[in-house]
Amino acid sequence: MIVLQLLLACVIAVVIIAVVRWQQNQRGADAPTQPSWQFPAQLDPTDFVSSTGQWLVVVFTSSTCSTCADVAAKAEVLASSAVSVTTVDYLEQVDLHQRYEIDAVPTAVIADENGVVKRGFIGPVTATDLWAGLAEVREPGSSGTTDGCSSAD
Repeated sequence: MIVLQLLLACVIAVVIIAVVRWQQNQRGADAPTQPSWQFPAQLDPTDFVSSTGQWLVVVFTSSTCSTCADVAAKAEVLASSAVSVTTVDYLEQVDLHQRYEIDAVPTAVIADENGVVKRGFIGPVTATDLWAGLAEVREPGSSGTTDGCSSAD
């Protein structure tokens, strides 16, 4: 009689384990997480031909992206003797996109003369935001913004 009870207990345990595993498989995969795009923290200024100023603005783009052309045009206005502006198109310079792990375009970054990224923007950006970002890194507190969301520090 005891052997029969042990056998019945083992069968019940196996059935319970099978049901639990079946339910786990029916649940499906976990929901995908949202991508968290990031801009690089450091650039090598020698990677960018026009890096001659105290500040470097680099816009990573793709020629197939209409928003990218808009951001690049807005960034070009920032060029001066103290600010070098470079556009890096994915189709022309895929190596730089890969080196800096750019996975979303447009990505615009503002770096100091040592290549330390002080400010970055991913996606569409207004000319006002670009100007304010550059003003803030050149002279902290000058832009009057308190938004630290896109600061690299």
